[in-house]
Amino acid sequence: MSDFRAQRMPSPDGQGIAKSRWERAWSAYTKAVRPLTDPLVEPLRPLMMPIARGATFDLVGFWFVWHTAGGFEGIQSQLGMSRSAIYRRISAFRRVFGEHPDVYRFPGVTIDLEQAIQETASDTREP
Repeated sequence: MSDFRAQRMPSPDGQGIAKSRWERAWSAYTKAVRPLTDPLVEPLRPLMMPIARGATFDLVGFWFVWHTAGGFEGIQSQLGMSRSAIYRRISAFRRVFGEHPDVYRFPGVTIDLEQAIQETASDTREP
C-alpha cells in the first residue's frame, strides 16, 4: 500500500475541485438570502467597514511576507508562526481575494526578491 502523505498537493485545497463546487453552492445560497439579509446588514455597514479594512490590510501584509519569506516553510522557520496560524491566514486570504497567496498577484505590485534579500542582509540598524 502506498503512502499518500508523500504525494504533496500544490496547495492545502489540492486541485480545488471541492472548492469550486462549494463556491457554486454558496453563490446560489447568497443569491437567495441577500434580499432578506441586506436590509438588516446595511445599517451596520459604517461599523463593519473599518474592521474589514484592517483585516484586509493585514492580509496584504501576509501576502508580502509569504513571497519574501519563502512561503509556508519560510514563514514557519523565519517567523516561528504555527501551522494552524498560517492555514487560518491562507483561508482568510482566499475568502477575501479568491486565490491562494502563492498564486494571487496584486495588479501593479511586483516584488524584487533579490533586492529585498540583499537589503535585508545589509541592514545593520537595530530594532
